[in-house]
Amino acid sequence: MSVLTVAPGAPPADEEPPDTGDRHRLTAVTGLAALSLDAMASVAYGPEAIVLVLAAAGAHGLGFTLPVTLAIAALLAVLVASYRQVIAAFPDGGGSYAVAKEHLGKRTSLVAAASLVLDYVLNVAVAVTAGVAALTSAFPALHGDRLWLCLAVLALVTGINLRGIVDSAKAFIVPTVVFVGSIFVLIGVGLFRSGPASTAAVAGHASALADNATTVGALLLLKAFASGCSALTGVEAIANAVPSFRVPRAKRAQRAEVALGAVLGVMLIGLSVLISRFHLQPVESVTVLAQLADASLGHNWAFYVVQFATMILLALSANTSFGGLPVLLKLLARDNHLPHVFMLRADRQVHRHGVLTLAVVSAALLVFSGGDTNTLVPLFAIGVFVGFTIAQVGMVRHWRLGKGPRWRGKAVLNGCGALLTGAAAVVVTATKFADGAWLIVIALPLLGVAFETVHRAYVRIGERLGLGRVPEHPHRDRSVVIVPVSSLSRLTSEALTAAASLGDEVRAVSVCYADSEDRAALHALERSWAEWDPGVPLVPLVCERRTPGRPIAAYVREVMAAEPASRVTVLIPEVEPERLWQRLLQNQRGAVVAHAVRRETDAVICRLRFRLS
Repeated sequence: MSVLTVAPGAPPADEEPPDTGDRHRLTAVTGLAALSLDAMASVAYGPEAIVLVLAAAGAHGLGFTLPVTLAIAALLAVLVASYRQVIAAFPDGGGSYAVAKEHLGKRTSLVAAASLVLDYVLNVAVAVTAGVAALTSAFPALHGDRLWLCLAVLALVTGINLRGIVDSAKAFIVPTVVFVGSIFVLIGVGLFRSGPASTAAVAGHASALADNATTVGALLLLKAFASGCSALTGVEAIANAVPSFRVPRAKRAQRAEVALGAVLGVMLIGLSVLISRFHLQPVESVTVLAQLADASLGHNWAFYVVQFATMILLALSANTSFGGLPVLLKLLARDNHLPHVFMLRADRQVHRHGVLTLAVVSAALLVFSGGDTNTLVPLFAIGVFVGFTIAQVGMVRHWRLGKGPRWRGKAVLNGCGALLTGAAAVVVTATKFADGAWLIVIALPLLGVAFETVHRAYVRIGERLGLGRVPEHPHRDRSVVIVPVSSLSRLTSEALTAAASLGDEVRAVSVCYADSEDRAALHALERSWAEWDPGVPLVPLVCERRTPGRPIAAYVREVMAAEPASRVTVLIPEVEPERLWQRLLQNQRGAVVAHAVRRETDAVICRLRFRLS
């Protein structure tokens, strides 16, 4: 009879084991700071997007701002509830990609992954340009340098994230608290006012209300709903990055998701109530949030605190992508849809290659757009709606297959969410198609094809390597070691000594060119070799063309053809200088030889480093 013993202090079998890197992971609070900036900052443009659409119906249309916002808040509640379930069901992260992979098939999962990748990249570019636009609005003299300012902000966010997601959360938690606190104060003070405290912000600015107002129809309301849903971008980020949380990861991520939904919902509804209360209208060159701050708090220092906090949070909301995308890229690499380098993790739980790739692609987008927000906004948010819809549909199938307690109600909830987010995706794509959304429609399938291409390449590699099968037993072959030499030195002696330790037979080769000077050098080397007599033959390789690699590769092929049962190794001796700059003094012959032998033969290449220090 066997007895199972448990060491004192060991966790129970049904609990997650402690993580030695836990201090470099997120709590629920720091998770909000690291992964919710995108969603928090969306209150700066979500209500405005609703108002701008409803303005086409004049003042009467603006009266529907609160009902549309309440519908968006209801969808937010559905999404938060859904993503709580996603977090519990898929604690390895991945969000809609993980849901689709499990329940909707590989191709649908790749569409979800492609939509998330595009959305994360565009979020960085849009967030940075929006933040810099707010800065240049306050300081117009900086407008000509906005591209360099965008790149500087991107470099700052990238540098912080290379230090780890916890460091980024600590760096951004103060701006997040200041912004959320200022919005809550704005809402609280505004609710106690019977009228606007100030209208100085809109003085001298023309109204953006339509002169020929249209009627308020279902299509207008649907368009306003779809535009306002831009405030929901970032809700999925926590579910995508569950592995970044401390244990118990799922519970911490769920708490962060609920907190995000509650805070975001209160801010959206509160701002919409104030828009209706103060009868605000869209005004050229002045944001709706700025009008609300002016009307609620007055045109004083509090107004500028709100504006400055908004500007900072908009710029830093790019951090949501840096927290979510590297984890998604890791999952895609694990499933052989991306290069495996994205699975590598540095100290402090940093997926460095994912962070740097996101930074480089985002920088290219910023250069392409010239740092102009309006160039990028038509491309934004389509991908996230596609991801929302796929996740909701996948969760409906999840409930139908699992049939747990109250599964029908949960399935109906997710089904309604899928209909709403799907409709929003269609409307946003249709209304923004001519403005650049067609690029996303083309990019999604192209990115999916790229994922499939990488996967097929890995499948072929796996078949050649026999992955998943038991290999044959190792055995010892006769070994021939070929050592390229050009002169006699201590390096030559070290190389031949190492070669003799590696193989049964050692041969030294020296490349000689056709001119008289090189032939004289070869004869001198042969005489010195004979006098030294290392017990290793020196084989001269005469070549018409001045390239050291091809003659050696050709000789290796001859040896392999003459002795097919032998294993051929090419040992290339190289000097490792004391100083980094001294590498410029080397002729790089070793690299040339290694490249030629690797490209033209199957020989083993061994590069011997002789350190001068």
